[in-house]
Amino acid sequence: MSSAQPQPALAQPGLAQQGPDDPPEAAGSDAEPSKPAQAFAASPAQESAYAPVRAPARHAHKFGGSSLADAGRYRVAAGLLDDGAPQRVVVVSAMQGVTDALVALVADARAGQNWVPAWSELRQRHLDTADALDGQHRHGAHAAIETDFDGLRAALEALATASDGAYADALPGLGEVLSSYLMHAALGSDGAGWTRLDAREVLVVHPGEMGVGVDWALSRARLADWRKHHADNDVVVTGFVARDTQGHDTTLGRNGSDYSAAIFANLFDADALTIWTDVDGVLSADPRLVPDAVCLPTMSYAEACELAYFGAKVLHPQTLAPVQQRGIPLRIRNTRNPQAPGTLISLVSEPDAAPVKGLSLVHDLAVLELIGNGMVGVPGTAERLFGALRSAGVSVTMISQGSSEHSICCVVRADQAARGRDAIVAAFADAMADGQAQEVTVTPDICVLAAVGDGMVGTPGVAAQLFDGLAKARINLRAIAQGAGERNISVAIAARDATRALRAAHSAFWLSPHCLSIGLIGPGKVGRALLAQLHEAQSRFQRDSRHNKVDLRLRAIADSRRMHLAPRAMAFEDAHEALAADGMETLDLERFAAHVRAEHIPHALIVDCSGSDAVAAFYPQWIAAGIHIVTPSKHAGSGPLARYEAIREAERSGGQFRYEATVGAGLPVIQTLRSLLDTGDELTEVEGILSGTLAWLFNRYDGQTAFSELVREAHALGYTEPDPRDDLSGTDVARKLVILAREAGRALSLDQIEVESLVPEALRSVSKEEFFERLHELDAPLQQRFDAARTAGLSLRYLARLDREGRASVGVVSPPPGHAALHGALTDNLIQFRTRRYADNPLVVQGPGAGPDVTAAGVFGDLLTIAQTLGARA
Repeated sequence: MSSAQPQPALAQPGLAQQGPDDPPEAAGSDAEPSKPAQAFAASPAQESAYAPVRAPARHAHKFGGSSLADAGRYRVAAGLLDDGAPQRVVVVSAMQGVTDALVALVADARAGQNWVPAWSELRQRHLDTADALDGQHRHGAHAAIETDFDGLRAALEALATASDGAYADALPGLGEVLSSYLMHAALGSDGAGWTRLDAREVLVVHPGEMGVGVDWALSRARLADWRKHHADNDVVVTGFVARDTQGHDTTLGRNGSDYSAAIFANLFDADALTIWTDVDGVLSADPRLVPDAVCLPTMSYAEACELAYFGAKVLHPQTLAPVQQRGIPLRIRNTRNPQAPGTLISLVSEPDAAPVKGLSLVHDLAVLELIGNGMVGVPGTAERLFGALRSAGVSVTMISQGSSEHSICCVVRADQAARGRDAIVAAFADAMADGQAQEVTVTPDICVLAAVGDGMVGTPGVAAQLFDGLAKARINLRAIAQGAGERNISVAIAARDATRALRAAHSAFWLSPHCLSIGLIGPGKVGRALLAQLHEAQSRFQRDSRHNKVDLRLRAIADSRRMHLAPRAMAFEDAHEALAADGMETLDLERFAAHVRAEHIPHALIVDCSGSDAVAAFYPQWIAAGIHIVTPSKHAGSGPLARYEAIREAERSGGQFRYEATVGAGLPVIQTLRSLLDTGDELTEVEGILSGTLAWLFNRYDGQTAFSELVREAHALGYTEPDPRDDLSGTDVARKLVILAREAGRALSLDQIEVESLVPEALRSVSKEEFFERLHELDAPLQQRFDAARTAGLSLRYLARLDREGRASVGVVSPPPGHAALHGALTDNLIQFRTRRYADNPLVVQGPGAGPDVTAAGVFGDLLTIAQTLGARA
């Protein structure tokens, strides 16, 4: 993998922005610390590798523009320099925003625009800051700034008429010169012991293919001459600026102040370098995209180089070379949080539990691919291709070629893709004319995701872990590259998948919880019970790290008519109230699902507690789109066979479908059956009580109390549906039997089950009120059957049964003595599986099979099962 220059990226460590579903955090305080922090105080984890902790003899510091925004920030920075080192070197950037302002001034002057107001405003800002830091003008900062701004004005006036304005490229470096005056003024009474060094006096650089290079011998000689007069002084150095070998002023390019700091740490033979910025250190990923990104306590030079190349903007790739050359440890620290230890970068880093330490994204890329059957075994093909790109000035970010040699692909900057394609076409024109090369393709809108870590070296399965995490988030990989050093795996992906891929990869290595975007349909009794359980579990997961490392975010809720699509995650305990608010949207299941499947969250899940067949009709397309479905509703599992088969087919490459709570509520009925079959057992018979309502009725029915009176009592206790006929018809029991049969591989449908309804034909279509008035008509038929069973020494139960031949029935039977159904508690569901292994003594699952709490627990269990299959650890 190679590239002439690093690419911009979104994975920017340390930014305090949150993703759209993340609660805002308190902004960092600008208050001056009560006492200076020791710049190299290590955390306990770091002390084991870097103890003993001591103040360096010569300590170099660098402050970025965000740490030098105004006079107050300069004072804070000056206070941080009291670190106990005998000699200190501090390199400063321009004040925040000044470099951009200077670039704009140069552009306006060249274009003939009126630049004077902006120049005046910038001048006044610096003079005001100088006066705030040195009101008595003892350090000469005010006068020096006036002089330099006069020179800037003259230079800008000359640009309008100058035929050669190349010298103006050095003007943006004036910001660092001005900043050095301000820092010197901030360092105390008369600046005692501190000397300013204009880097242009000693630093000599030259252009190179890989960027600006340092003439180390000449720069060291010039610094030695300078130090003859300032040997024991602490030094304030201007960053960013230098001179070339012809003596012309120049700059080190964007982010050049960090590079300056590393150069002067090297030139001054510093024992340590601290780069002060506005973040706590190098983070494992961009916190705007991964809110759970963690600050890395230590990194090796190799890890930092990889992350810097792939856009970790807290570091510039060039910064590391001068300190690595001399083995100088570099620490990234936060001026707004100086108590934080920051990130220490040195030869080796502390080992981590995860092999991958950080992840980064490079945006605005494209894939170039040369395809040709005639390239197989032809030497020099790759040299020809990359030579053409080099001649065209195209930077290559990533290279991938299969061992078949049928094609070569590389990732380039998007704005160079067309130029690169034309260059390759021209270079292979003869091969294409002869049919040896077929085509050159460009795939736009590409990102590269890079996983970096020393722990990857020699660790089996790292690539598999990354690819598995991406696959579960339905991320398609366009190209893959890994160097022999094993510290980096890079994958090219579609730009639209970038955020989801970053979060999925971050979770795959347990750097953050696995995040699921959840939508709930049907906040009734079961739905509300589930919300309560989720709320309780959320705090439990936070308290106890042994529980699932999973981040559950409720982002949408809907009933049969309305929906609420939340821009941020809703609190579980308050979610049902969202539907009572004014201005709710009319239910649109397609929009609902699209909102749940947010591009910035790796996994999406819909919980359907609605009991609606219309909702179940959407399952196949939702699952095909990668949305996982959890439901206690029996419509999908027992509905039309074609829809059921479509759901199963969609699962092959899409989301998961979990429905444990459809049979037995929270009982592990389907899980038990699945385990039997998956371990090679053979199901011969299923039999049991699948209705808590009917279990209660027949456990209570003794022939002394009329059956109709028991129905009225059960209804009053809330054991039945609002219309008891929904229970007494047997249809619900039959649906559960269909689900079990299909789970066992039987293509059974509802109309193939022999169902005995306890509701007489004459009462099935009357109103609910009339049904209750005529409820006594149930009594005589059941009394006769009860008497006959009692005469035979038997009892009545309402059982579901599926036999070896696939015959299915639901109805009132008289089980033989000793049958498990005769020994259940009042409302228990009871399912017995007879298999080849459990032929004589069936396996029985028994327990409460109804009620919102146990049903919700079954749904919750399915939800956590899905989270675990996605990689969350229990």
